[in-house]
Amino acid sequence: MAKGRDRQEPVFDTPAAGGAGELDFHLSPEDRAGGAMAGRRASRGDSGRRPSRSNKPKRKRGGRSLLSRLFYAGAVLCLWCVIAVGGVVAYYASQLPPIDQLTVPKRPPNIAIMASDGSLLANRGETGGRTVSIKELPPYLPKAFVAIEDRRFYDHFGIDPIGISRAVYRNVAHKGGLQGGSTLTQQLAKNLFLTQERTASRKIQEAILALWLERNYTKDQILELYLNRVYFGAGAYGVEAAAQRYYGKSARNVSLAEAAVLAGLVQSPSRLAPNRNPEGAQARAELVIAAMNELGFITPGMTKTALGTPAEPVRQNGAGSVNYAADYVMDVLDDFVGTVESDIVVSTTIEPTLQSVAERVLVDELNTKGQKFNVSQGAFVAMQPNGALMALVGGRNYEASQFNRATVARRQPGSAFKPFVYLTAIEQGLTPDSVREDSPVNYKGWTPENYDRGYRGPIALRDALALSLNTVAVKLGFEVGPKAVVQTAQRLGISSPLQANPSLALGTSEVTPLELVSAYAAFANGGIGVIPFVINQVKTADGKVIYKRPGGGGLGRVIDPGAVAMMNEMMNNTFVIGTAKKAQVPGWPMAGKTGTTQDYKDAWFVGFTGNLVAGVWLGNDDGALTKRVTGGNLPVEVWHNFMKVALKDKQPVGLPGHERFRAPVEDTPVANAGGDPRVASANAREGGWTPPAPQPRRSGEKNFLERLFGL
Repeated sequence: MAKGRDRQEPVFDTPAAGGAGELDFHLSPEDRAGGAMAGRRASRGDSGRRPSRSNKPKRKRGGRSLLSRLFYAGAVLCLWCVIAVGGVVAYYASQLPPIDQLTVPKRPPNIAIMASDGSLLANRGETGGRTVSIKELPPYLPKAFVAIEDRRFYDHFGIDPIGISRAVYRNVAHKGGLQGGSTLTQQLAKNLFLTQERTASRKIQEAILALWLERNYTKDQILELYLNRVYFGAGAYGVEAAAQRYYGKSARNVSLAEAAVLAGLVQSPSRLAPNRNPEGAQARAELVIAAMNELGFITPGMTKTALGTPAEPVRQNGAGSVNYAADYVMDVLDDFVGTVESDIVVSTTIEPTLQSVAERVLVDELNTKGQKFNVSQGAFVAMQPNGALMALVGGRNYEASQFNRATVARRQPGSAFKPFVYLTAIEQGLTPDSVREDSPVNYKGWTPENYDRGYRGPIALRDALALSLNTVAVKLGFEVGPKAVVQTAQRLGISSPLQANPSLALGTSEVTPLELVSAYAAFANGGIGVIPFVINQVKTADGKVIYKRPGGGGLGRVIDPGAVAMMNEMMNNTFVIGTAKKAQVPGWPMAGKTGTTQDYKDAWFVGFTGNLVAGVWLGNDDGALTKRVTGGNLPVEVWHNFMKVALKDKQPVGLPGHERFRAPVEDTPVANAGGDPRVASANAREGGWTPPAPQPRRSGEKNFLERLFGL
């Protein structure tokens, strides 16, 4: 009981005691004891009262102190966080170049390669397209990028806390797919200065650089930089390159629907490419259009039109052969302009229609007959007689193989080399009427034979060349000497190494299609050697001319006009009685020569009129034998199909020195090549070549010039 009296229990004030009926948690033990005694006195009827203390509870200092301490601790923690973040930012900022030395790197220059009619053939360079200014673009194009990528672009300072918060919320709530919080300025900073890695350090540096960009450039300047640097897939950097790549037009001319596709593409260029995933690209474009409408960038009418007429990417037609021509332009460009520091425009001699025709006729022939004849590749070169390239096809399909067989691949020309042998003989005194014996040849065990393995006995040179008789060519080669033949070929422009041996007469030394066609151009223009060219002019993007092809040029006179006349008469006979009869185009005087190498590895035909020279090669890259492809079948067909289109609706032009000869079709008027100022000028030029001393005329030979011109 004693212990029970010592224990103190909580006391509840009662109304009788003047309490409020609540548990008194604020009294000290002494007060509680006093209250208990007072209660006992009251129960005994004791009316005496002790002076009472105030019943107002006291607030302990500990309560207010705890709140203060929590606030203080939070402030200190925030301060340390700021210091830590500042330290991290300072550390990663130190990894960047000094801010006062920071500059926007120059955009790699673009080289726009233009056709003879001013249309774009191809872009070359790392970007795939030229730089464009915002002023050049339709207003809705840059707005499309702002609407889908950074709608608060003109309101934030490079970093958008509101945009980041919205992206975080949508990502957490799974609304609208996974979103990022990077602004256009941050994306530009990444493209200009940083790698594509996704790390915290890179994001910090990206934010620092975005602030620097915003401080040093206007919003429109930042947007222009972005539009010219962002990647659109397929090797296209910048909106101009993307518009050309996917829609075959300049960014200045894209429609609203096309602009929406381009703006939506940057999120995932590989996944949303309109030529590979049209459905995905269109779905993304609809989001762009909706965002533009929501922001008031376009009217409801424009929205309806854009949604009702989706953009259609261009489908590349053909084999992309124009890229072979563009590659050749790049190969020779350094010789004229040196290092390219800024965007340039290169005007070329390539004629788009003829380029397209050359590609079509070559590819069609290979597709139709390639498997049957076991031939898989080809090359085609066409040029004006002055050396200006008009068409150049380096293979069957550029995407499958970028190797340029027209300019780089050396192949044995076979009988297509024989005109150099005959020209050497003409220059040493023979004529088309000169007679040689078609009979077996045996040189130290080497016994070349004719294609049909037959012999015709005595035969005029004009017929021997037209029929491509190997025995006569070899005998002429011995007669004039292989070294003299090499010199003749080199004088006309053959630059590949030539072996001065007996088999040279049959075309066993390798040449490229381009140099062989260029050498034949001297026959077409009256005897002037040409250097093939493809570049007419080079300008900067703002129009400043940095190169312009001068007039003239070439190798000067390399064949005497009389020798040209005789050679053209003999090579014309190839179309009349020889291996190129199927190549005739009614109304046009033509000359040329077929070529077939041993075991049918390579097949050629090079022919010309007074205004156009063209050559075809067919074969296999690995040197595999064809199934009896000769210069007189498939190559002649390709050449003929090209010439039919190239010469259509044009006035026939006579061959130099061939005015007195009729065209293959009777009563067809032929223009006089002597009236061609180019040929007349060429004939008047001196230097670059000295005619060889005439050889004594062999007995029984008729003076060809007297017969031809009646002199």
